Amino acid sequence: MGIFWDLLQQDELEKQQKQASSIEDRVQLLETELSHTKDLLKKTLIALETHLSKDIDGDGIAGA
Repeated sequence: MGIFWDLLQQDELEKQQKQASSIEDRVQLLETELSHTKDLLKKTLIALETHLSKDIDGDGIAGA
């Protein structure tokens, strides 16, 4: 019975490791996507402020 228990535990540990790895990969992908989204939002805000000659984000500078 001990051998089967050890095998079940090992299988469960391997499943947990795979799940943790996939979660870490997903988090990394989401962080990368968030960074790209922030960059695009900043560029869009600068272009909009420049076009309207108005400070939209409240930083005191239009287009920067």
